[in-house]
Amino acid sequence: METFKASVWKEGELYIAQCLEVDVASQGETEEQALENLKEALELHFSPPTPTRRPRIASIEVRTGAA
Repeated sequence: METFKASVWKEGELYIAQCLEVDVASQGETEEQALENLKEALELHFSPPTPTRRPRIASIEVRTGAA
């Protein structure tokens, strides 16, 4: 278990909660709801992905540098 800090502010009708250590944010109708939604978003952010099917590997070509 880790502890994170969050900045919370009101924007229009909603409260926004943004984690200060990780680029994750959420919102809610109350400050408490915004923080609870942020907690859930952080838990999902740190959960390992669980694919429902085998991933497809693809190659792409990208032009880099000056034209």
